[in-house]
Amino acid sequence: MRLIERIVHPELDSLEAPAARIHRRRAARGVILDGEEILLLYTRRYNDFSFPGGGVDEGEALAAGLHRELAEETGARNIRVLAPYGVVEEWRPHYKPQYDLMYMHSYFYHCRVDRDLGETRLEGYEQANGMVPRWVPIAEAIAHNRGVMAAKEASMGLSILRETRMLEHVARHLMTEAVAG
Repeated sequence: MRLIERIVHPELDSLEAPAARIHRRRAARGVILDGEEILLLYTRRYNDFSFPGGGVDEGEALAAGLHRELAEETGARNIRVLAPYGVVEEWRPHYKPQYDLMYMHSYFYHCRVDRDLGETRLEGYEQANGMVPRWVPIAEAIAHNRGVMAAKEASMGLSILRETRMLEHVARHLMTEAVAG
């Protein structure tokens, strides 16, 4: 899968920490378009929009993890993976004291789902964070996330940088292809 971007979070001074304790994680995320709108997750706690998807369990195939996460987080039905879209490598601080850094590979897939979503099966922390799936114009989601980053809102999560850059990439490339095709 093509590398879209390698992100080193601005809060990191260096990746050269001696004997850094690194948590490695793989995630599968869906890029789901319907006209000018994209299916995203709005999270009230962080006041941001993000791609549906998440961590892939040890030994779980990326495609299986993607299907599971999309169904759980959005209630998506009739999930169809159209094509691999790309991967983002990300280094960022880790919130657990046993780790210094997180190194995440987020594998993005262009997908289609039925417009009408079913019931979500959110985990407790996702419910507590106020996570809800929304079809939203992509330009609106980008502008919202950019505004949160510009204001440096205290609630801002670490993933907003990755999510916003991917939204911008999709708007430049995939949305343009969809309109031209």
